[in-house]
Amino acid sequence: MKIYLANPRGFCAGVDRAIEIVERAIEKHGPPIYVRHEVVHNKFVVNNLKNKGAIFVDEISQVPQGNVVIYSAHGVSKAVRQEANNISAVIYDATCPLVTKVHKEVIRRQKNNHQVILIGHAGHPEVEGTLGQSSESKKVTLIESVDDIKDLNISKDKDISYTTQTTLSVDDTIEIIDALQNKFPNIQSPKKSDICYATQNRQDSVKEVVKQAEILIVIGSKNSSNSNRLKEIADNQGKPAYLIDGSDDIDDQWLNDVASVGITAGASAPEILVQEVVSYLMLNGGKEIIEVDGAVESVKFPVPSSLKS
Repeated sequence: MKIYLANPRGFCAGVDRAIEIVERAIEKHGPPIYVRHEVVHNKFVVNNLKNKGAIFVDEISQVPQGNVVIYSAHGVSKAVRQEANNISAVIYDATCPLVTKVHKEVIRRQKNNHQVILIGHAGHPEVEGTLGQSSESKKVTLIESVDDIKDLNISKDKDISYTTQTTLSVDDTIEIIDALQNKFPNIQSPKKSDICYATQNRQDSVKEVVKQAEILIVIGSKNSSNSNRLKEIADNQGKPAYLIDGSDDIDDQWLNDVASVGITAGASAPEILVQEVVSYLMLNGGKEIIEVDGAVESVKFPVPSSLKS
């Protein structure tokens, strides 16, 4: 059995930065420190940080007065920031800079009296944070699919612009944007695509892998948006695809009569999990490991200056 490894795969710069912020905050202040929502959507990473002294909470109201609060990589609303200020928290912002870019875009567009449309998945923390950049009088409109567009009742004379969740499928987003532009010919786009470089690169690499592999294994947690999008690429090509947290989740029946397996990892899954899966496959019929060439990533996002050594 041949094993095809996607490149790039695993951690992106935003995830690296978010994890480093939590680890450095624990070193500086000592445990516990509080993180609003999972800092990144990966069970292995979250459990590792819990063991080091991080406590993950759903609401700021769960944080005792005057403690350390870290915002997750997915970003938070203005209301959450105000709540944290109200409890005199020591705050570190682990929001991915590419998500912050979207937040600033929403605020800028609304100052120019635009009706902003957000393409994203309802209930995802990143989407909740982006929706929370708007004011009560100027709410951002969320759409999830092409079907939602027909229900949009916005005057064509009004200034309209759109933005997107950073971890969507590139292909699906293009379809929605085309439909928006057909309905609203004057709609304005971001100056640069809001789909993050890492999301796009990992999707492109999976497209190459599934050309050669019979099945695809995606290492990532079920609540990871970008990991789910990687699985969908194989699904759409008619290739069996499996989203797993680690090698313990592999069902040997997936490998029956399979001569080639593709492996990738979502942007919040560490390389150690990839190597564990590779080792498992090599012990269960694997013969050759092939690294599939893809984009080379050199992006690095610095941690806040107050956490630097």
